[in-house]
Amino acid sequence: MNASLFDFDLEDAKARHKALSEQIRKADIAYYNEDAPVMDDGAYDNLRRDLEELETRYPELATKESPTQKVGSAPSKGFKKVKHAIPMLSLSNVFSEEEVSEFLDRVRRFLGMPENEPIELVAEPKIDGLSCSLRYESRNLVLAATRGDGAEGEDITANVKTISCIPQTLPKDAPDLLEVRGEIYMSRAGFAALNKRLEEEGKKTFANPRNAAAGSVRQLDSTITAKRELGFFGYALGELSEAIATTQEGIRRKLAKWGIPETPYKLCKTMTEIIENYEQMLQERPDLDYEIDGIVYKVNDLELQERLGFISRSPRWATAHKFPAEQAITRINAIDIQVGRTGALTPVARLEPITVGGVVVSNATLHNEDEIARKDIRQGDMVVIQRAGDVIPQVVRVLKEKRTGSEKEFTPLEACPECGAHAVREEGGAVRRCTGGMTCPKQAVERLKHFVSRLAFDIDGMGDKIIQSFWDDGLIKNPADIFTLEKRNESFDKPIREREGWGELSEKNLFESINNRRNIALNRFIYALGIRQIGEATAKRLASTYGTIDVLQEAMSFAQDVSSDAYNELLSIDDIGPAAASDLIAFFAEDHNLDVLEQLKTHLTIQPYEQLERTDSPVFGKTVVFTGTLVKMTRAEAKAKAESLGAKVSGTVSQKTDYVIAGEKAGSKLKKASELGVTTLTEDEWLELVL
Repeated sequence: MNASLFDFDLEDAKARHKALSEQIRKADIAYYNEDAPVMDDGAYDNLRRDLEELETRYPELATKESPTQKVGSAPSKGFKKVKHAIPMLSLSNVFSEEEVSEFLDRVRRFLGMPENEPIELVAEPKIDGLSCSLRYESRNLVLAATRGDGAEGEDITANVKTISCIPQTLPKDAPDLLEVRGEIYMSRAGFAALNKRLEEEGKKTFANPRNAAAGSVRQLDSTITAKRELGFFGYALGELSEAIATTQEGIRRKLAKWGIPETPYKLCKTMTEIIENYEQMLQERPDLDYEIDGIVYKVNDLELQERLGFISRSPRWATAHKFPAEQAITRINAIDIQVGRTGALTPVARLEPITVGGVVVSNATLHNEDEIARKDIRQGDMVVIQRAGDVIPQVVRVLKEKRTGSEKEFTPLEACPECGAHAVREEGGAVRRCTGGMTCPKQAVERLKHFVSRLAFDIDGMGDKIIQSFWDDGLIKNPADIFTLEKRNESFDKPIREREGWGELSEKNLFESINNRRNIALNRFIYALGIRQIGEATAKRLASTYGTIDVLQEAMSFAQDVSSDAYNELLSIDDIGPAAASDLIAFFAEDHNLDVLEQLKTHLTIQPYEQLERTDSPVFGKTVVFTGTLVKMTRAEAKAKAESLGAKVSGTVSQKTDYVIAGEKAGSKLKKASELGVTTLTEDEWLELVL
């Protein structure tokens, strides 16, 4: 992305981050859960790349609820859920030779290697299919699962056992426990044959082989899966009872020996070899009988992989070099304004419908008025677009040479288009917001949608259309109304079962779904409240810090005094800066919010937060500070190791610090630790404690 797009302040960056995140989440659900992507892979990658670059420039935005820290989407409800013993992570992406070089530089810096020291990589095609894990116990296939959200997937064992190329048993020299990870795909020939058959039968066809593979594997009837030509490529390991190799190439060789199908790969040691292989695969791509969308690079040495470890979403030792995105040209017919949950007014371009990556698109997000001004976007312009998530692509650039003079400049609204309240732009920010609050019907509806969403209360049967319908008809006006809906149902002019599209069974199922959510974890409850700047990860940190909703509520009351200990404690929580603290305190100071909160307490059991204990880690839950120069590992590697063991790494020493690890030339932090009586450890003592 052009660096000029980041020449704005933090509030502007937050608005941009939120818009990108929402588009990615919707696209993830469509891709992982519904097997019906609403964007092409290249455009999705560009969207995620924009988000990652934004977080690089504004690190405070890279919270744990960000799509950059997550994998896929939560599993759907048609199959039994399976927890992965080792998370199935995704990969970071690079798009140019320069970014590949930067990836290698990051690896060297993390490991403390000399600049330009060769790093051997395994370069393998990135298969465009459905990620799958095969678990063999006593050399028999006992479980196959989708990736899902990385932590939990779906049990698709019965369907996978119909794929002929996947061995049901392994040879005697295979380990007792072996988890093979790879990709289920459909060949181009198989895809063409399937679509032809579906068309002849008058059924809906698939848009591409990836959709066909995913849709076939996720059939509830395995006999349907068995009739479709599916394949599998294995390329990685999950849980296993014993090591089988010392290199990534060694893993590939062993899997091939045991009958696991694999793609070709190449060992690369120089940038020249890496780029030559990339260009060759790009040229060969059209002739392959399976879809690929890039090249995956993996550090070959497994010991180095172990040291490099993972960030929350992806391994540090691997990345995907993606092929270019698809773009198209169309016209902006109009620019409309959408009102969000927090009152943000987001401009949206209404496009002349056009097909991009096999999907017809008619809308494009414009993010905010500053971005419109930067790109000089006008109604009537011809623009280059690329798919960027949901059904909404993004405008890459305006074709100013095609202007006729009839184009109209965008004028920011001074009033909310939904409720007429003043629309103001906060000082120093780029987002214009409706000041109507809960009196704005659009904000109220969007907050209700958020309240019942997957990461919040996750109430089945209360989708966007149902929420809007119930709001329009006065059945629900605030979150507490959801939990009195059944009690009030018979007093309505028309009970829910008598409404269009409803019946006794669907009404019964709705009430059952609501009742099943009357017991909720504190972190999900906090997230469901829809407090501005409080996402999933921050809600979990608040829950961990305060323990119960009553303690949190009382603390926020005391924190209104910015000189209080309560306020300082709030600011000490990761991801809580002055702006987020202000929004949080303001929420709990608003009478309307407190009224709804008290109503919810009468209908719900809000579970106190329970921290999972890890008895195998001596530093779990401890706060550690590193200072000075470490010799046996880099600071980044030491921090990653501490976090992987459940420790909290802080940059400042306080009375809540448990350990200060002092390297060479330790300075003021070591002195402060001594003054506060905090335990200090040398680098060797730290390593002895954690290794």
